[in-house]
Amino acid sequence: MKNRLKNKFTILGCGSSLGSPWITNYSAKLKKNLKNIRTRCCAHIQKDDLSILIDTSPDIKHQFLTNNIKSLDAIIYTHEHADQTTGIFEMRPFYWKNKKKIPIYGSARTIKHLKEKYTFCFKQRNGYKPIMTAIAVKKKFKISKQNNTIEILPFNVKHGMIKATGYLFDKIAYISDCNKISKTVTKKLLNLDFLIIDCLRKDKHPSHFNYKDAINYIKLVKPKKAILTNLHIDLDYFELKKKLPKNIIPAYDGLTVNF
Repeated sequence: MKNRLKNKFTILGCGSSLGSPWITNYSAKLKKNLKNIRTRCCAHIQKDDLSILIDTSPDIKHQFLTNNIKSLDAIIYTHEHADQTTGIFEMRPFYWKNKKKIPIYGSARTIKHLKEKYTFCFKQRNGYKPIMTAIAVKKKFKISKQNNTIEILPFNVKHGMIKATGYLFDKIAYISDCNKISKTVTKKLLNLDFLIIDCLRKDKHPSHFNYKDAINYIKLVKPKKAILTNLHIDLDYFELKKKLPKNIIPAYDGLTVNF
């Protein structure tokens, strides 16, 4: 009998929009350690042989190769910003491998922006075939492969001037970018097994949770375990780990949890 793969959720990247260190090799006061080397935010869901990607960061090729991810069945997008989308072109080999278009999911707004910015992925251009099919979602939806199915609930969060999308599945919620979460959504996020939440920096920010915001929200919804992501260069992994309670951990690239 073929061995079943574990169900796992992987943080492929947990850095803010420029990652750490920056291209100029600036990393503020971060200790020199692999856990402080952060690529841009991105995550992966593996449910048996069903492989789902959350966002296509600019670092996606490196993230896939580093984590030995060899298959892809679908992509779900949180929003249209560059640090979540510009790796979309790297997905072409999975179109060739699967011999069919890759389904992508996101809010109507996000899908609209992706189609406008990355037209070549959705329409034939200069002899190149489209590699993706886009599905706008606002209610619970399913992604299936053979006998495997995962149900995913999208929900809106405020992210500065726009609405980004968080996703809830199997008592895991992923919210990479937000500065406000409504009471209606909060009710859906109570007592989760895992909450992965935006925690950009120490100081206040107009479009992201800062450290205090993230900690207060975690205390409100009481997950069994919380993981801080989208970490800027003023948040050192080891300093965070020292002061955080046991049920909250800072993310690092490659962090995996089983579900």
